[in-house]
Amino acid sequence: MQPLISAARRTSGLSQSEVARRAGTSRPTLSSYEHGHRSPTLETLIRLLAANGQQLEAIPMLTFTEHHDSRGKPFFVPDHLPRLSLRDAFATVVLPTHVDWSASAPRALADPQQRLLAYQVVLAEGGPDEISAYVDGALLIDAWPEIFLPKDIRRAWQPIIDRALV
Repeated sequence: MQPLISAARRTSGLSQSEVARRAGTSRPTLSSYEHGHRSPTLETLIRLLAANGQQLEAIPMLTFTEHHDSRGKPFFVPDHLPRLSLRDAFATVVLPTHVDWSASAPRALADPQQRLLAYQVVLAEGGPDEISAYVDGALLIDAWPEIFLPKDIRRAWQPIIDRALV
């Protein structure tokens, strides 16, 4: 809990005193939450986040199913499309070598062509961690008509894409 509270305050740029004032608590109490010496109630956590201009949000966890292509090679498909923060969705990334063994050059996900190539590699070669880290569902839908994937992978992902478009 403490990383969430201190990260929210760092993001807002507010002092502990100001956040405590806005949340109706004391600076020492806020400090003890941030350092993990005490745990706030859910109601207090919501107030602390609101004092930082943020809110608590429940986001469905991604669950992945392992599939195998016609040669028996595994690939993974989530139960729904992942969403990334804007920063992550448009970041410049170097894909791990076990995913993109042919290139170690950075890929600018803000560039639609580079993003398309990165998504092709990640969907075909990546596991749950890579899909969750590099693929944004809305941008994948946008790229879907142009993305080149082996038939087995495209077929397994198609229902997820279709559900998202309804």
